[in-house]
Amino acid sequence: MALKWGNALLLRFWPTERKERTASFVTTVPVPNLSPCPSYNPVMLPHEVWEGSSATARIIRGLATPLSWLYAGGWEAYLGVYSLGLKRAASPHKPIICVGSLVVGGSGKSPVTMHVAKVLQDMGKQVVIGCSGYGFPHAEAATMAPAGPLAAAEWGDEPAMIRWLLPEFPIVVGRKRVQAASLVHQRYPAAALVMDDGFQHLPLAKQLTLVLDDPEPRNSKCLPAGPYREPRRNRRRADLVIPGEIRLKREPLRIVTPDGEGVVPTSYSVLCALGDPSRFQKGLAERFPNALAEVPTCLLSDHDPLMATDLLESLPSKFPVIVTAKDWVKLRERADVHNREFLIALQEVGLEPRREFEAWLERSFNE
Repeated sequence: MALKWGNALLLRFWPTERKERTASFVTTVPVPNLSPCPSYNPVMLPHEVWEGSSATARIIRGLATPLSWLYAGGWEAYLGVYSLGLKRAASPHKPIICVGSLVVGGSGKSPVTMHVAKVLQDMGKQVVIGCSGYGFPHAEAATMAPAGPLAAAEWGDEPAMIRWLLPEFPIVVGRKRVQAASLVHQRYPAAALVMDDGFQHLPLAKQLTLVLDDPEPRNSKCLPAGPYREPRRNRRRADLVIPGEIRLKREPLRIVTPDGEGVVPTSYSVLCALGDPSRFQKGLAERFPNALAEVPTCLLSDHDPLMATDLLESLPSKFPVIVTAKDWVKLRERADVHNREFLIALQEVGLEPRREFEAWLERSFNE
């Protein structure tokens, strides 16, 4: 309930509906000025307000701070209902491992979820991956995804991406996490359910929780003045906070064609719809330091469907367009996808030291 309230507060500042919202702005990296995409209305993306140094961003943060205090108080009351035993979390399946975050969007949960799933598989465990499918039709209930490629417009960008990258893993999709866990128990009673997100979903009991949290956040306020879904001190609720004793290692971005062939582009443009695109932009700049000094870049809101008819008009046709895997599974469904050259940036991660992480998982399973 508290998280729903926070989302409602957030939409008061960024009220455009998800299905209607398209590109927010086109700019260059580094970012000297912001110029709107043709036919699009420029807006400030949430991360620009939360971390920006402009006068507008500071004013919005200041005005929103009292609402953040209210939100934090509401969250603590919600948490207290479960901590005091007034409500009990359901436990329809065991074990459940949750890869969560304290902030909204852009923390890298999905790559870590996939890594944890592969580690468990290497340990001989059967694994099912759970996704919310946020913002897409199957998010409203809980459904076991069919075999084969998943349409992002129906199942969600993150489930479609995970199926594309890890086709051998069963996936359950839906924001009703208790119902999703029940489905997993019916179909795969011996499997470990690895949840992509869901740390704040208190109605479902988890056996292990891993939380990704920046050790030095630029803004630690709760919604809507900051990105935190709950007060940062609640990171102590997690069984493992990363980074900490276990570190997150991000491999250099790997660029491939839609057919999987590795390439090293000398020039490119960028299109992405992420909660925080700065890490992606920085990764590209580090991976290709000799590329154009100014990269044409179109940034959109997280989970944007990428279906606007004039979406690509703002990017020069002479350059290939680099996108994330999460965005590619949406773009591949466009009728005009073959009119442009797309390259996909793959971000692989690992948890290190690997042996210590595996040992921690094994101990936790046996407790």
